[in-house]
Amino acid sequence: MKGMGSKIVSDANAFVKFLKLCQDESKDNCTFMDEISVLLVEKEELLHNIISGNQPVFVCEKAQPKCEAESTDTSADTSVVEETLYKVEQDLGPQPLSVMKARQLLSWYTMAHNPNMPQVEVPGALHPLWVRCDKSDPCAIAWLGVETVYSGNKTSGVKLYTVCCKGPTGDETSFTTLDELKQEHQNRHHPSTVATKGYAQYNMFCSLKEESMMFESQSSVIASLTWNNVDKVLECPPLSSKATLNIKVSVGDIRSPLYQTNREMEFLLALAEGLRTGETEWLESMETQSAVDLTRALIEELENLAHGVPGHTDKLSEKQKAKRDATAVFSSMVIERGDLDFTEQLWEKMRRSVTSYQDITECLKIVVKAVKLGKIKPWIHKDSNSTLSKLILQSYQQQIDTMPLTGLTPANMLLELGLDKIRKDFINYLVGKELTTLNYLSYYLDTDVDLQEQVIRVRKLQHLLEILGTCSTFLSLPHDRLFLFTQSCLQYYKTSNYDEDHVFQLQIKPALISYFYEKEQPFSWGMEVSSGQGSKEVKTALYLSDKPLVDHISFDLDVPLDESVNGECEKMSYYRAMVSCSLISFT
Repeated sequence: MKGMGSKIVSDANAFVKFLKLCQDESKDNCTFMDEISVLLVEKEELLHNIISGNQPVFVCEKAQPKCEAESTDTSADTSVVEETLYKVEQDLGPQPLSVMKARQLLSWYTMAHNPNMPQVEVPGALHPLWVRCDKSDPCAIAWLGVETVYSGNKTSGVKLYTVCCKGPTGDETSFTTLDELKQEHQNRHHPSTVATKGYAQYNMFCSLKEESMMFESQSSVIASLTWNNVDKVLECPPLSSKATLNIKVSVGDIRSPLYQTNREMEFLLALAEGLRTGETEWLESMETQSAVDLTRALIEELENLAHGVPGHTDKLSEKQKAKRDATAVFSSMVIERGDLDFTEQLWEKMRRSVTSYQDITECLKIVVKAVKLGKIKPWIHKDSNSTLSKLILQSYQQQIDTMPLTGLTPANMLLELGLDKIRKDFINYLVGKELTTLNYLSYYLDTDVDLQEQVIRVRKLQHLLEILGTCSTFLSLPHDRLFLFTQSCLQYYKTSNYDEDHVFQLQIKPALISYFYEKEQPFSWGMEVSSGQGSKEVKTALYLSDKPLVDHISFDLDVPLDESVNGECEKMSYYRAMVSCSLISFT
């Protein structure tokens, strides 16, 4: 018996020293005793709110088996088969350990932190430990976890977590009730009073039945609501809830209110990328006429009119208006302006038709020649910043700089025209809608930085407008919310890289979105019963989700998950997880 005890102590010592080594060297994947993989996971929600905060945790799972050749004399064919087998093993994803093995790992961790067991040397503070389990016990345990509880600087105990999971069902009578959850908590902790809290998440895009929404998309708007004092399972969040919109928007979505502007940005980005890398992927021309013919026609139109009188744009404005009206049918977010100057009209013609650097050079040669000869004196916005605009402004005083249109100069000039035009479009919308001021936009409008950096900043503005388009057009959010949200997004992108996967958050009153979520079923719902304070707080929780809450075990599907008929919503099926916690005191 003594030998067995010393074996447990030596194993516990070896395990915690191994964890400490992984932690100190920040190794994100180590193998213990050839059978257990230990991963150091940072800032990742493994399962809803079970692991609170952003602290790193250890995750233990079954080590992936490695296929090795039995002898060195192996044919090429056999090694290919073995490589394939190894890849199949890798593709299985994370694999669980037995519940018995998980309990052993947790006991070693607990022994190391128990001051009453000096035989096991605690090597210093360790991250919490979570172990994937195979659900082989009667309670169907999928996770076991442990974290240290401190009283001042001293270890006073540990919290042990148990996560039991069940497969999906739409039968609400099989869900754990609030009373059952309270009773489970009471049996474990015997508190005098308990508090309850609810969680719900809704996919806001699912509420929109318009035909324009029936496309696969990377964009999402998730409403997350939390509230106190839960009455029953799957209850609708009350209007007193705390609500947050989690908004992730992909540029280029066909259902976007900015779809036409995105086509314009697509050409700008292709041009900028070509100048940066030396390889340009030209977009297909949207015009039947060539770029050169369209440019000549624009010059001739100006020559036939009264030498740059602003009224010369009337005809074009009608075209713009028709285009704008067509866009307005699709959405209420109109970015296009009716006051396009000559360089902006030229950009519009060229970005729809050029398919080579030769096209750009020829078009700009025609324009520069007409300006130099005084054939046209077109109207230009006074704050235009492009090389061509400056050249045209010089022509008003018959003082034109020499402009050699060679090499990449014409392409850079066209890029300037696009940046100038799109910037004005975006400013016009943001300032015109009183969502921000020019002062707030100064970072995005800076033309002293190089052209590639200007492109990056305009692209950030485009992403911001996509997000605002989603909020105003689809969610009909009020102006005061949009104003504050705009400032926070502008601030974020001043210091952050362009990222379509970034989730922007907006605090909101539930009443503004209740008409969406009250008629929808949440894709995720949870309730927790809690007692105790600070580090001694303990919780018992139930989580429901339309997707599996664990990724290392499979479930028997009692019902088909997609029960919708002709697009009508049926009862949603939920995966279930029960999370319980035990507080073990060392004192």
